[in-house]
Amino acid sequence: MDQKRVKELVDEAMAENTSLFLLELNFGPENSIKVIVDGDSGVPLSECIRISRNVEHNLDRETEDFSLEVTTPNITDPIVDLRQYNKNVDRTLVVKTAEGKYEGVLVAVDDKEISLKWTAREPKPIGKGKITVEKQQNIPLSEIKQAKVKIIF
Repeated sequence: MDQKRVKELVDEAMAENTSLFLLELNFGPENSIKVIVDGDSGVPLSECIRISRNVEHNLDRETEDFSLEVTTPNITDPIVDLRQYNKNVDRTLVVKTAEGKYEGVLVAVDDKEISLKWTAREPKPIGKGKITVEKQQNIPLSEIKQAKVKIIF
């Protein structure tokens, strides 16, 4: 399997829609090809079909048989690309770092860090009882071990 040619065909198909971006291109045993794409505002099925056809119609199955899967990331997959953070602004994320675990609404993203905001109940500074306080944490992208969108029903 000419992996370079497959990559060129995927890139060519992706260039037709600039809101899409490639997350992963894997070559498995027995010439299996798996392409995972995401988009700034989601990926319609028609785009997966278009990418698949662009690759499939430009490779010769007579010379080399292959299987091809073009898909989007699973909802439980971790965020791996900066553009995925951007599309998930205002959603609740669970972020793991070396220092601990944070859960909050993603309120800002730049090329160096993300910002999460959440509310917490803390003891009153004076007297008994608790008060609700709003907290915010800026987390450098380099320190994030894993970030996932929290599924809320």
